Amino acid sequence: MSEIRKHYFLSEYCIIAEERSKRPSDFAVADEGRGKNGSESCLFCGGAEENTPLATAVYKNGKIYSDTPEKRVRNWDFRCFPNLYPALSPVPDSPKHEENGLQAEPGYGFHEVIVESPLHGRRLEDFSNFEISGLMQVYRDRTCSYTSRENIRYVSLFKNSGEKAGASINHLHSQLLALPFCPPLLARELKVIRKIEKCPYCAIFNLEKTSSRLISENSEWIAFTPYSSMGPFEVWILSRKHVSSLGDCSDELLFALGHILKDILKSYGRVLGNPPFNYMFYQLSEAPEYHLNLRLLPRISINAGFELNTGSYINTISPERAASYLREDLTHGE
Repeated sequence: MSEIRKHYFLSEYCIIAEERSKRPSDFAVADEGRGKNGSESCLFCGGAEENTPLATAVYKNGKIYSDTPEKRVRNWDFRCFPNLYPALSPVPDSPKHEENGLQAEPGYGFHEVIVESPLHGRRLEDFSNFEISGLMQVYRDRTCSYTSRENIRYVSLFKNSGEKAGASINHLHSQLLALPFCPPLLARELKVIRKIEKCPYCAIFNLEKTSSRLISENSEWIAFTPYSSMGPFEVWILSRKHVSSLGDCSDELLFALGHILKDILKSYGRVLGNPPFNYMFYQLSEAPEYHLNLRLLPRISINAGFELNTGSYINTISPERAASYLREDLTHGE
């Protein structure tokens, strides 16, 4: 039987259609491997620094450097630079204008690439705890760097892994877009949150930490499949403490985040065969009412006409069953 489920606190719906369900192995996709970007031609590999824009932040041995036109930093751990084909520009070249009541503003903002290893072919799940913790600190640093900029209202931080998830280069990296507006999704969430007496995400934490959708937990975070999952094996990672952005996270909190994120990615690999995936940080630095969360979605199903037509989703495996597969893997995996 199918079910129509409503989002925890928003007017959004998904349909759980278990009669169309599959085994986890049926969701597996061919590992994309090196794809069309082999290490010989990869722009993101160590040693190819001249092939990218000048790095604005280079993390090396616990210190932060930046490139100059005369010298590129080598032998780095993490490297951040402007996207060669940015969606936004700190110096936009189009003026604000209006045409027949339709408004357009300059495309002001920042678009940055965060390369997470100089070595081609690495995966985050293979990072040491020290390395994954270091990456979480880079995410925090870069978020704070852009939230402090004038006229920046939101920092979108996300990873596309695999061609089907939107990655055009097959080398470990994330992206950051600093926007001059708050995205409607977050604005709508915040509007609802401000009408509720207590934080709904704190309530979700208390609900899911004892539910059949719980996958894993540590001292600071829980990982679970959300009640109204928008796709098979969607996972949310939610902090035990109420923090509104990565900028509010201590090193200890980030270490625990990296650890649980790595566990989920390992389980995705074993259960689903290294699927393409996206993960996205949801954060609002200037809204203490908001509750930081990280959402992961394997790209193992396709949003088709129904989803595009309605903004609702059909999920062919219940979050409870998906959680049981991932939980079982983490219990008996390795």
